[in-house]
This record gives sequence, C-alpha cells and structure tokens, in this order.
Amino acid sequence: MERGLIWLPLLVLFFGLAWAGWNEFRKVEAYQGWAKDFERAKYDILAVLGQQGDRLVWGKPSRTGVLEMQEFSLKEVTAIEVQVNGHGINEAYPPKSSRTVSLCFYRGDEGPILVPFTEVSLALKWAQALRSLDPETGYPKPVSPNS
Repeated sequence: MERGLIWLPLLVLFFGLAWAGWNEFRKVEAYQGWAKDFERAKYDILAVLGQQGDRLVWGKPSRTGVLEMQEFSLKEVTAIEVQVNGHGINEAYPPKSSRTVSLCFYRGDEGPILVPFTEVSLALKWAQALRSLDPETGYPKPVSPNS
C-alpha cells in the first residue's frame, strides 16, 4: 500500500508532463499551418510573428491557431526598438539576462506596439532585419553601386 502511495505522485507527474508536451506540439502544428503564408515568421511560447511584404501580423499561439491577432504595416512605423525589462537597450551591448523582452514599433502619434519575445538575440535579429527593409515595399533595400 505504501509503495502505491509513493508511486502515485510520479504517475500524476508523468501524465502532466505528457499532456504539456502534447499541448505544445499542437501549438507548433497550428503555427506551421499559419506561418506558411508569410515570407518570414517566428514562433515562441509568448507570441508568433509573421511578415509578408510591408505587413506584420502577430498574436498568441494556441492549439487552435493564433489568437488575439493584430496587424499593421511597416509604412506606419517610424522607429523599431528592442526593449528589455521595459527599457530600450544599447544593441551593441545587449544584456545577458532579462525578465521581459519586446520588439517595440513606434507609429507616429499612436502608442507603441510591443511584440513579446523570449530571447534578446532573436529580438535583435528581427529588429535588424526589419530595419533593412524598404518600408514602401517590405523587401530589402536595393544596394546602390556607389556604396
């Protein structure tokens, strides 16, 4: 009897971990179906982000698809900044640890759009890639022969 009571919490833990793994697998499957319509896309546990031309779409991943989806155009964006713990950072010397990481899009008089990330390095890569795009077309800026 005592042995059964000792193994019961381990059995419950096993089933809990199996359910969590299956849940995350379903989220990734739903994301893959959603992401195939975009040129560039990212998935992490906090948010999904997709870019098609000058259009950015982001939302929260779930087993059924992307929830709370928001969309905006790069044509509206005046600045892109990586924020760690709610403050802008020096991108040449990013912090090693953080509680929250966001890619912040500023649009004129409107409030900023904050897209959450789990890693500072991933947010920096997205910021650099989006800054290198022509805001009118959403494609990389042409390289002039004089540069």
